[in-house]
Amino acid sequence: MTCCLGLAAFAGTQQSEQTPPLREVLAERAAADERASRSLDRGASPLAVPVTPVPAATPSPAATRKPKPKPKPARPARPRPVAGLTQAQMDNAKVIVDVGVGMGVPRRGLVVAIATAMQESNLHNLASDVLPESFDHPHQGSGSDHDSVGLFQQRPSSGWGTVAQLMRPAYAARAFYTALLEVPGWQDMSVTAAAQAVQISAFPDAYAKHEQRAGTVVAALT
Repeated sequence: MTCCLGLAAFAGTQQSEQTPPLREVLAERAAADERASRSLDRGASPLAVPVTPVPAATPSPAATRKPKPKPKPARPARPRPVAGLTQAQMDNAKVIVDVGVGMGVPRRGLVVAIATAMQESNLHNLASDVLPESFDHPHQGSGSDHDSVGLFQQRPSSGWGTVAQLMRPAYAARAFYTALLEVPGWQDMSVTAAAQAVQISAFPDAYAKHEQRAGTVVAALT
């Protein structure tokens, strides 16, 4: 009995001397974990979840829609007729005034031109019964005063221009202003005298009666 107990006691003593106490084992393990957690070279945690990249937002159709083009400016309204004129007469008067303004003609010259066209054609672009070719161009009636055509009843045979040119209101107005500006002292003349100096009419005093209405038309167009 003594012998068996002795062997058991000896074996327990040997095991206790060779195996470290549990408390020391746990302490060493904790220290090792702390050193590992402080290491800058440690790998990624096995529990790390990979981050899935978020795709870039796709612009909506509304965002990529092209801007609407700007609306075109509205065409200016035709000048309102004044002084008893029709719309067609007022449109012709506007051409005469616009040409004069573009040439730098003083206001008095504009009045002379309108008064002249009122007397010569009643502000209508007239063809000539004597010149059949004049009807090939836009016209607003016809006359039979020799070969006179257009707003100012200018004669191709007198060197004012071709029939096609004189049937264009803008050309006819420019031809009239060019001749008026060549008259010495025209700005100091009466309206009828200035008009007669250009037109050489058989009725030199006929232009005077249109002066007031011509002034009203010019005032409305300038």
